[in-house]
Amino acid sequence: MPVTSTENATGILPDGTVDAVVIGGGAAGLNGALMLARSRRSVVVIDSGTPRNAPAEGVHGLLGLDGIPPGELLARGREEVRRYGGRVVTGEVVATAPASRSPEGDLRFTVTLAGGGSLRTRRVLVATGLRDALPDIPGLARHWGHDVVHCPYCHGWEVRDEPIGVLATGPASVHHALLFRQLTADLVYFSRGGGLDDDTRARFAARDIRVFDTPVAGVESDASGITAVRLSDGRAVPRRVLAVAAGLLARTDGLDGLRLPMEDLPNGMGRCFTSGVAGITDVPGVWVAGNATDLAAQVGASAAAGALAGARMNADLVTADTDAALTAALSDAVQV
Repeated sequence: MPVTSTENATGILPDGTVDAVVIGGGAAGLNGALMLARSRRSVVVIDSGTPRNAPAEGVHGLLGLDGIPPGELLARGREEVRRYGGRVVTGEVVATAPASRSPEGDLRFTVTLAGGGSLRTRRVLVATGLRDALPDIPGLARHWGHDVVHCPYCHGWEVRDEPIGVLATGPASVHHALLFRQLTADLVYFSRGGGLDDDTRARFAARDIRVFDTPVAGVESDASGITAVRLSDGRAVPRRVLAVAAGLLARTDGLDGLRLPMEDLPNGMGRCFTSGVAGITDVPGVWVAGNATDLAAQVGASAAAGALAGARMNADLVTADTDAALTAALSDAVQV
């Protein structure tokens, strides 16, 4: 069905009701939108323009596109969505209204953007991604995505053989250290005052991982990057790379109205939206894909999840369209 447009503070938004609004313009959101657009659905992607991987130089572990700059990958994705008639609008979602029902009984959501624009939609895909919660250590955050890394599969090859330090953030950091030990022979573990049991210390010793139990006071650097970790007793431990298992928090801004259930990860490592197969949620008409529901998913997995969610959303819309057509046909038959 053709959808007309109006211009407002957020850009060009369609009038009337669209088939789907995708909240989030990363890999999951764009691939979901691509599947919907290729199914001839009217779809609008709301992209805040603040992707989590923006500081990274390249996307890794993505077959056929390994090393592609994140910005280039997303630009290609936006162009592909538009090629099939989808829209991508830059904006921030500030409110989402719970679903109402159309006269035909189908779902209707209202998504409001900063600046006053709003959209009416039959279905919603939440693909907002996540935020990384870094430890509050002076000098750490400004190196995020370069000399401060979180994923051995995303960044490990690029920091191989460097002097790496693992900053403990919780129980998961023990396994984190063993993963990064695969990439360098020079690894130290900063427990930051947290306890390590004897078995863990023995395992670390067997792998030549040195442990510093003294609290960390700050991260030192020069023009070339990180140079050392300063301990609270004044010692400086030379390091070039720091690995941190950051806390992972799904982005929820503006989504309270959808009343989506959430869950906490074990060991306090994060919080995400709860979803089932292909991103389905307990809220009819709403799907979730990517890091908003799978906090550990890399770009490829997030894109695949978006594609699955988009296909399921189209199937749900097909059922609703058929139900409406059948109701109309029966009504016409009765009138005759």
